[in-house]
Amino acid sequence: MGALLAISGGILDAYTYLCRGKVFANAQTGNIVLVGINSAEGNWKGVFSAMIPVVAFMLGVLVTELTRHRIDNDKLQRIHWRHFNIFLEIALLAIIALIPLGHLDHLVNIVVSFVCSIQVQTFRKVHGNPFATTMCTGNLRSGTEALLNYIRTGNGEAAHKSLCAYGLIGFFVLGAIVGALLSGHIPVLVIPLVIVIYAVVFLMMTEWKLQ
Repeated sequence: MGALLAISGGILDAYTYLCRGKVFANAQTGNIVLVGINSAEGNWKGVFSAMIPVVAFMLGVLVTELTRHRIDNDKLQRIHWRHFNIFLEIALLAIIALIPLGHLDHLVNIVVSFVCSIQVQTFRKVHGNPFATTMCTGNLRSGTEALLNYIRTGNGEAAHKSLCAYGLIGFFVLGAIVGALLSGHIPVLVIPLVIVIYAVVFLMMTEWKLQ
């Protein structure tokens, strides 16, 4: 499931950068750098474009936490909060899939960044270890640290953690490759593909008792 989510993260980042105004859906550090660069150049339209996904990402974190708190406190527990969030992501992506390229790109970037924020806030661990499925910097740090720990101590858990981290990075890169190829040749299929991936994740979660 972590692999599927990492692939979707890479696909969406490639799509928003290549098809929706050269901003990143997930890498808010990159967008903040773009804010600084555009500010230095006096390109206020570029500043606005780069700030939109940053604000949307922040809102996604807030909504996810509010949802988790609300549903976790529901005594009837009709639905797990992660199921609700993945369903919300699917619904939002289904809406923007209808928006043609070159139209309402700012709105599309808002929604995609919001969706990615929900994903990173909802799915924060792989095999009990904290990892991210929508960005790579933290995984690169954690994986390298665990690799060094394994080299020093021979600890099997450290090796497993390192493999998980590097594996997620690899799947994210795979997603970026797929997203770039589709964006360059059949861009209308990008969002539907991510919706299918999220639907598979939703079905996988129905088989488990989520904590």
